[in-house]
Amino acid sequence: MVQPKTLLIFFLFLSLLLFIETKHNHEEEEEVVNRSMFPDDFIFGVSTSAYQVEGAYLEDGKGLSNWDVFTHLPANTVRGQNGDVADDHYHLYMEDIDKLEYLGVNAYRLSISWSRILPRGRFGEVNPKGVLFYNNIIDNMLLKGIEPFVTINHFDIPQELEDRYGSWLSPQMQEDFVHFAKVCFEKFGDRVKKWVTINEPNIYTQFAYMYGTFSPMRCSLPFGNCSAGNSDLEPLIAAHNMLISHAKAVKLYREQFQPKQGGIVGLVANAFHYEPYTDDIFSYQAVERSYAFNVAWIFDPLIHGDYPPLMRKYVGNDLPKFSKQEKKLLKGSVDFLGVNHYTTFYAIDCFNSDECTLMDNRPNRGFVARAIARDGIPMGDQTGVSGFQVVPHGMEKVLNYFSMRYPNTSIYITENGYCPPNHLEGSEMLHDFKRIEFHKAYLAALANAMRKGAKVKGYFAWSFMDNYEWLKGYNTTFGLYYVDRRTMQRKARLSAKWYKDFIENAEKSSTISTF
Repeated sequence: MVQPKTLLIFFLFLSLLLFIETKHNHEEEEEVVNRSMFPDDFIFGVSTSAYQVEGAYLEDGKGLSNWDVFTHLPANTVRGQNGDVADDHYHLYMEDIDKLEYLGVNAYRLSISWSRILPRGRFGEVNPKGVLFYNNIIDNMLLKGIEPFVTINHFDIPQELEDRYGSWLSPQMQEDFVHFAKVCFEKFGDRVKKWVTINEPNIYTQFAYMYGTFSPMRCSLPFGNCSAGNSDLEPLIAAHNMLISHAKAVKLYREQFQPKQGGIVGLVANAFHYEPYTDDIFSYQAVERSYAFNVAWIFDPLIHGDYPPLMRKYVGNDLPKFSKQEKKLLKGSVDFLGVNHYTTFYAIDCFNSDECTLMDNRPNRGFVARAIARDGIPMGDQTGVSGFQVVPHGMEKVLNYFSMRYPNTSIYITENGYCPPNHLEGSEMLHDFKRIEFHKAYLAALANAMRKGAKVKGYFAWSFMDNYEWLKGYNTTFGLYYVDRRTMQRKARLSAKWYKDFIENAEKSSTISTF
């Protein structure tokens, strides 16, 4: 395991480089990126998730999910929007597969709706119509030469598991998740060779159990004013159960399915990059803690078998402990790491700053606050997600972190994308030049990281099409394809045409302009 002192030296060096880059940002020469800068077997794909695109929320035997219930309660989402219809992918999947073929992608990352396959979890039967739906998608993708990259759980769970025992707060959820994973391996594993067990435990647990803005809406002051919950403890408990669930499912796959099916399994976490807010040792230490409490929290157990020492130092006995058997189960329980990267933040050390809120100045937050500007200067152009700015070099730096902390571990960029800061209309809606520049810049940074040794095997743009963006609803538009909410017609944006051209023209260069 990399020692904290080694990491501190790394962050000191990294921060110096970042300072130099920022100082000369406007003097940089334009970079060039093209398909030939990536290996021939590199995966270029697009991503979605089940609840965000499928719709048909009570059709063909599907049970209620936590998001079906949550979004139907008053005031939980923007203008009461929900995923009842979403992009109607359930009925339009053949059209969507044709559009994937047009893009020229060689993989598509999708997720499986737990409540469509097992409406009542392990307390009920497998829904054959749900299995048929995903079989049809997988088979038709393969006919088009598009590899399925399948996420087993992407935020949505059967509501019955929440009602029975509190879902991820209970160890019983481990048994349910392994049962669900086994059904997926049995029904689809003869054709699916790349699996993700769980998407973003670090994001889901924070929103669901710290801030209380996702189902099951549990939190406590000062994070939120929910009817029940403990924001200091419950995110740690839920993530703990997710990690053990993952490890048990991987053990099952490796013992019963991998020898014959030959697939690989990973887990996806969100990974922001962090830079020092001030040029002193305290900010460098805040950067180190930010990574530990947001990224290493999830990935360290899967690679090293336990939580990062920095978390144990500051959280103490509130951080759950793995048994000796669980540590053995966890260590090495991934064939790859999935990384969702969108933006970069400044890290503020709350031990030596009066800019921190009560929420920041807590053990489970690492006593770190985030900022998006320093000395009144924003880090980059604002996007349509509050606090998300365009900082392309963050892609390279976050991958440098992974190369140091998890050497020899393969990585897929499972999400990276841009939405405009304003809801666009007319020609601007399709002429998304900023999205094109975003992907060019981040791909150039990715290529730089790979030249320096990052073991990245693929890149998935988020998202294939505009979809239901959780609490943000339908006005937050990440899609390469625009979706007309009235007609469900999909229209290719310029970014879709650019991505197609980029993938198919290995020698054609794309010039990077400054945002």
